[in-house]
Amino acid sequence: MYLIRGKHNLGLFQSRYPNVRLSGTIGNFDGLHIGHQAILNKIKKNSKKYNSKTIVFFTEPHAAEYFSKQRDKNKNLPPRICPWREKVKLLKKSDIDFAFFLKFNNSLRTMLPNDFISQILDSINFVTFTVGDDFRFGADRKGDTNLLKNWGEKKGILVENTNTIISDGHRVSSTRIREELLNNNFKNAEKLLGRPYTFSGKVVHGQHLGRTINIPTANIWIPNQRLPIKGVYAVKCRLNNLSLNGIANMGVRPTVGGEKPVLEVHLFEFNENIYSQRLRVKFVEKIRDEKKFDNLDMLKSQIQEDISIAKNILLNSNDN
Repeated sequence: MYLIRGKHNLGLFQSRYPNVRLSGTIGNFDGLHIGHQAILNKIKKNSKKYNSKTIVFFTEPHAAEYFSKQRDKNKNLPPRICPWREKVKLLKKSDIDFAFFLKFNNSLRTMLPNDFISQILDSINFVTFTVGDDFRFGADRKGDTNLLKNWGEKKGILVENTNTIISDGHRVSSTRIREELLNNNFKNAEKLLGRPYTFSGKVVHGQHLGRTINIPTANIWIPNQRLPIKGVYAVKCRLNNLSLNGIANMGVRPTVGGEKPVLEVHLFEFNENIYSQRLRVKFVEKIRDEKKFDNLDMLKSQIQEDISIAKNILLNSNDN
């Protein structure tokens, strides 16, 4: 998959691939859930039918995240199912030919729908263009599928929208998945995502406090974004080709005066140096909420109890 970053690279893309016919879509695609996958399957089907390549425009950050940053300087960012790099990996795994990183900024926010079409969509040699049933674009979200279909008719481009995907009587959406994750409904989230919820990141140096209480942890770097989980969890991890069980805490660590959210993982029966390596964490079940303890001895005692609970959960889990 070829990744194009930024509107300024549209011309470069066209000059490099002047004769490539494209079947595409656009959206934020947080989580790339089964609703999003239905859109990807549609453009791949059109790609075969019309002898074209596939392209996915994805906006970053999410509009709600952008407005939160402008309003309160990252204090109350909406939770994110997966960072943009994970999104790119999922698109590549879905056999998409081209991915276009379109930055959501003030210029894009204030762009009129017709300007969005003329400055961005008209720069691409589309044969077909598919969007979700609720897709809106342009300043104040005034652009809709009717406007896109009128554009398509004039340009000879097939424009279509996909039907809403329903699961258990409710619409599949990123918002619903975030709620399921926050409510510890990982099986429901897995059903809506089409895969287990995981987070992958690089192991970085922390305060090394875990070692002082004989419970070493791998600190995983997370972007300047909120994850849709918080608390203590039983987890299954992947380190290269090694499968490991453990316990994870996603939170600010109030007992030691923490303020910034951190993902810490204690791996059972494992004590190797894995700094700078990537660890993939699969959250199996929540054990408890994070809380502040009066001292480190009380924290250590609680973690030992948490470990015992996690081992029992994982022993009886059907997850691989």
